[in-house]
Amino acid sequence: MKIWIAAALLALLPGPALALGPDISAAIYTDPPADKAHPAAMEVVHIPSGGVKVNGVVYIPAGSGPHPAVVLCHGLPGLEKNLDLAQAIRRAGWTVITFNYRGSWGSPGDYRFAQNLEDADAVLAFARDPANAARLRIDPKRLVIMGHSMGGWVTALTAAHDKRLLGAAMISAGNMGWLGKLPRDQAVKALATNGMEALAGTTPELMADEIIANTDRFDFVKVAPELAGTNLFILTSDDGLAPMSNALSAAIAKASGTGVKTLHVATDHSWSDARIRLQAEILNWLATLQPAK
Repeated sequence: MKIWIAAALLALLPGPALALGPDISAAIYTDPPADKAHPAAMEVVHIPSGGVKVNGVVYIPAGSGPHPAVVLCHGLPGLEKNLDLAQAIRRAGWTVITFNYRGSWGSPGDYRFAQNLEDADAVLAFARDPANAARLRIDPKRLVIMGHSMGGWVTALTAAHDKRLLGAAMISAGNMGWLGKLPRDQAVKALATNGMEALAGTTPELMADEIIANTDRFDFVKVAPELAGTNLFILTSDDGLAPMSNALSAAIAKASGTGVKTLHVATDHSWSDARIRLQAEILNWLATLQPAK
């Protein structure tokens, strides 16, 4: 009854008071002005990592730059690649680099979780290389890493040791170290995800064994002290994974971290009915980041 009364009272408030969501950036619904000298572009890249070259796509905004850049990490196996988010970020003036880990979605090699972490480091090194930065109009001093689901785990562990990043964002992140604490049969079941055909050289059993052998190393809560000084945006949803991210937020707070922003939205793991909300929240957060001193 109290909830119903509160809702009724809220409905009586003036229009502006009902705007409970984020400000909507014009980049979500408006194309930027064309720049004939330096047009927006999309470039296919092949990024060296672990003796092979993983495939990726760079979304380059209009303008001579150099532009700040986001490295966008997909999940397991990566059915939702958040390319609508990538396009919105580009319209806001950021370059976006998306890539496929070794052994996933046509990138050469066999799929391994530890290699995902190495691949993220390789992509950041690629963006910081002066020749690549100049060609792709990237400002190598203004890089952000962002990931969804398992990619959020990649994001946390990468940001923990890469202190040159402007910030990091985790979207409905899954803590792979937590899975390693499950009985093996439960871990195998959890990893037998749809889209396994997109991964080469692996099985749910192999993935479970790797996680179990690296439980502590793969637990992103354990790197909370290293994330205490990071501008970190943690977004959670109604997918059952929120307690994992909440544990990380609590651990960072215990380590005296003050740069964490958290948000929970009542949507599914893929944010299927909250795509505009996701874009708005991410763009507003990116606008708060400042270049590293």
